[in-house]
Amino acid sequence: MTRVIHTGQALVDVVIEIPDLPDRGQNVMATSVTDYAGGAVTVLVAAARSGADCVHAGAHGTGPHGDLVRQALADEGVALSAPPVPDHDTGICVVLIEPSAERTFVTTLGAEREITTDSLATSAPRPGDLVCVTGFSLALAQTGEPLLAWLRTLDEGVVVVLDPGSAFAGLSPAVRTEMLALTDVWSSNLEEAVAILGTPRSDGLAEITAEIAPLLRGDAVTIVRDGPEGCAVQVAGETVVVPGFPQTPIDTNGAGDTHTGALLAEVAAGTPWVEGCRRANAAAAIKVTRRGPATAPTTAEVDAFLAEQA
Repeated sequence: MTRVIHTGQALVDVVIEIPDLPDRGQNVMATSVTDYAGGAVTVLVAAARSGADCVHAGAHGTGPHGDLVRQALADEGVALSAPPVPDHDTGICVVLIEPSAERTFVTTLGAEREITTDSLATSAPRPGDLVCVTGFSLALAQTGEPLLAWLRTLDEGVVVVLDPGSAFAGLSPAVRTEMLALTDVWSSNLEEAVAILGTPRSDGLAEITAEIAPLLRGDAVTIVRDGPEGCAVQVAGETVVVPGFPQTPIDTNGAGDTHTGALLAEVAAGTPWVEGCRRANAAAAIKVTRRGPATAPTTAEVDAFLAEQA
């Protein structure tokens, strides 16, 4: 069975709901605060709930935050290939959420950064497996160097999926070029695609998606998301815009990761990319109506949602 393997950081999201961001140096009273397993967990939970066999290849710490990550993955049947990092807990990401569902992030560094080529290799990818990489792993030499070294060793049949994140455009040209040359699937939001291209926002979603494709290796697949508007996907040189399902959002944290996880699960099961994007759009639409990052719907919930849209 094709597996979804994630190499990125599994963090604990400390989600704080606030009425508005305060001015610099000022205070604001939160309306709620909750700890969730997030980061790579969000992608893996979404993929698992859509039926995929999933593995976390990244590092996880020993301590209460690491315990929360492990429990969240275990609850969804996601395997962890590497043992816990001794005497070092998983880091946190403070997520400030405004009533509009807009998010602001502050991330710390913890055991999730303690990866090596050997720890990544415990996931043992096979041809056909989908290996997820995030641009945030490449932003620091501590994680970027072992990750790139390991990616170079993979069988050419392993499918490397890049979620560039906001960090990717700021990487050195050498790192960006090497990672793009190793990438078989690009999955980003529109802002991240524009940042790497330097393309004016007046260009359409389909045009921007098509411009990303030549930067990647071979006949790569390119997906660019635009929130409730849906996404565009280029496969075999043809670009298709797949409409979204606009909702009134409660929490957009993790929507993009939910889209990626649901899409990769569909592809792993043999669903064509365009139909997989339609179902991923539905999964993300459901997620934004729920609080917490790793709150992806199940396959049955996506089926029911799409039946209501018909």
